Amino acid sequence: MLKTFEDVVLALAHCYPEVNGAFRLWNGRTVTIGNHPPCFTLHLHSEQAARRLLREGSLGFGEEYMAGTIDIEGDIQQLLRLGMDRRFRDTCIPVSTKARIFLEHLRSLNTIHQSRTNISSHYDHGNDFYQLWLDTSLAYSCAYFRTPQDSLEAAQQQKYELICRKLRLQPGETLLDIGCGWGGMMVYAARHYQAHVRGITLSEQQYEYTRERIRREGLGNQLEVRLQDYRDTEGQFDKFVSIGMFEHVGKKFIPTYMQKVHALLKPGGLGLLHTIGKDNGIGKNDRGDPWISRYIFPGGYIPLLDEILRAMGNRDLVALDMENLRLHYALTLGHWIHRFEQQVDRIQAMTDESFVRMWRIYFHYCQATFQWGQTRLYQILFSKGLQNDYPLTRNHMQVAGNITENP
Repeated sequence: MLKTFEDVVLALAHCYPEVNGAFRLWNGRTVTIGNHPPCFTLHLHSEQAARRLLREGSLGFGEEYMAGTIDIEGDIQQLLRLGMDRRFRDTCIPVSTKARIFLEHLRSLNTIHQSRTNISSHYDHGNDFYQLWLDTSLAYSCAYFRTPQDSLEAAQQQKYELICRKLRLQPGETLLDIGCGWGGMMVYAARHYQAHVRGITLSEQQYEYTRERIRREGLGNQLEVRLQDYRDTEGQFDKFVSIGMFEHVGKKFIPTYMQKVHALLKPGGLGLLHTIGKDNGIGKNDRGDPWISRYIFPGGYIPLLDEILRAMGNRDLVALDMENLRLHYALTLGHWIHRFEQQVDRIQAMTDESFVRMWRIYFHYCQATFQWGQTRLYQILFSKGLQNDYPLTRNHMQVAGNITENP
């Protein structure tokens, strides 16, 4: 066992000579990689934990870390970077684990009934929890940084402004926000662009918060929020936006989603899809990371860029502009990690140590995948049918500084 573990570590070290780390084993031995002092140390407190890490990849690693049989000192993301190597991901997973992953995949398929359960499992931990580490608008999605020194609050407002500019949102227009979260985009579009916005969400706590926010800020004549599945939404809108929701649709339901977007947009209307995606997949039936699917986003699916564009084209949704904000999401996650750790004692008092460990490794895993892995953040602007009046250049998309939450 020890020799096998050392072989795997040393094989990965050859691919990443710039990574310097240490692996402290349950029997007191330490395996080191790199030519400089280690930037991380992985403590394996039992042989079982090491065995599960090798045999079950991220699922075994995540569960053992949550249980406290694995500890990490130093730079977590340099360790996770090694774990993203295909030779580690392709370890021999036992049949029993494969069966467990497959059954959980089937149980979490995003039917109308199951989607609400999937969303609630992640977004209904309590608004107080999210308020501890999100920005003041409660934007739980990639921000837009004009410089790396921008505050998280400024970067999230700049994201809203960028979207409004890409959509060429005009006073009095109707905007549909599918997956509206806590209403940040809705409020921004109403205040700064005098739009009339309907937002929909499947999270009861997001719905109650947004409804109260609309009442508190006196925007009831412009904003409406519904607790509703996108498949049940009716009406026609001038503009459409979806920020960080498409990842919850699921591979099977991508055509359904695009068909619904087509039905909801007026002819010539503009839409913007803001979603995590990938340039290429591991395989045709890739269901993503099993630990993330089990503990973080049941029913989630990270789509391929060509899947998105092909599904759009099949429904006469014409792509006008695509931007990759990968590094913006890495910066966003850096802010969330810092804020989370600042509040970690309060969060642990609200939950427990396993929950804190789960979210810590989730945040670091996500930032590492945007820094070094396959995940991207796409903003895809599209029109329903041909749009011949859209500007010839991207000059109108430039976001100026000093954008604040209040107009």
